[in-house]
Parts: sequence; structure tokens; C-alpha cells
Amino acid sequence: MSTTDGSAPPPGAADDGRTGAGNGRDAIVRAARRAFTLRPYAEVTMRGIAAAAGVSPSLIVKRFGSKEALFNTVADFGTAADELFAAPPPELGRHLVLTMVELRDRLQGDPLLRVVFSLGIEDERTLLRARFREQVTGRLAATLTGPDAGLRAELIAGQLLGLGATLSLHRPDGASAHASAEHLADLYAPGLQRLVDGT
Repeated sequence: MSTTDGSAPPPGAADDGRTGAGNGRDAIVRAARRAFTLRPYAEVTMRGIAAAAGVSPSLIVKRFGSKEALFNTVADFGTAADELFAAPPPELGRHLVLTMVELRDRLQGDPLLRVVFSLGIEDERTLLRARFREQVTGRLAATLTGPDAGLRAELIAGQLLGLGATLSLHRPDGASAHASAEHLADLYAPGLQRLVDGT
């Protein structure tokens, strides 16, 4: 854990971000995602994020520059969308479920849900919704063929958010917490695939 006065963290803390293939940066982003989800933007501090991430505040400044830049990183859904949509349409339904579960495990949190439902002020929520529409729903709609592509993309995004909410709500003891990603895909993907296909 780092100190909150800006001094370097104790030996063994991930203060340079170079250990474990980017663990320092990943820890900062995870801590920032949690902070911006749970508190309004104005109440989030770089020191608080640093303490939660186990790094020094100076490392966050070095890596991201400012709180605004860090918020913009957390509010970017493009990287998650790259992975979620990296499959051809006939395989996309199953790929979406498997990738959503994998991203949640790797990122230690939902790549879409946590930030979309941030408790921030209206301007922040508006920005997040606009980015989500552009980077997730709009991008997906552009890849779909057939009628109602925009509507189907919104419904697919809603299904993904629902999956993330279900997995969060029922952890650690719910049935979904003990189901394999493959089994979840067996049950959940056919509905997504029907929306992808437009049938």
C-alpha cells in the first residue's frame, strides 16, 4: 500500500508499474474504475486512487498526467469493444459471452457495467452514455446486416449489461458464479446470436 502523502510506497509495492506485465498501470485503472463508479468525479482524488492501487500518486501523474486524463481512460470502451466484437457474425453470440466472462476475470470487474452506471454528476453520465453509444452500440450496429440493425445492437448491448449485472449480483455463491464460461455461453449465446442474425 502506498502512503497518502505522495511519498514512495514501501518496498514490494507496485510503484513502477513494470512488474507483472503492466500490473502497475492495470492496478491504477482498476482502482480508478472502482472510484469513479462509486463516487462523483469531484470526490475522487488521485491520492485515494493511488492508495487503492498500491502505487504512489506521482506514478499516476507520470502515467496519466491528470485526473481528467485518467477518467477519460476509464471511460473509454473501445478496447473492450475491440475484444468483444472480434468474431465473424455467425460466431459472434458465443464469442460475446465468452469474451465478457474472460474480460471480467482479467480486469477484475465488468468492462462495461461498472462505468456505465457511475454515480457521477449528470455531465459525466452524459459523456459515458455518449461514449458507450459511439464505441459499443454504434460500432456494433454498423457491423450488423438486415433490418433494425440499430435496435438489435441496442438489445445486444442490453443483454451484455444484463449478463454483467447477473454475474456481479450472484457472486460469490450464486449458480452463475460456479458455471463455466462455456456453459454460460451454451445457455446465453443463442439469444444473442438471434439478435445478431436478425431472425
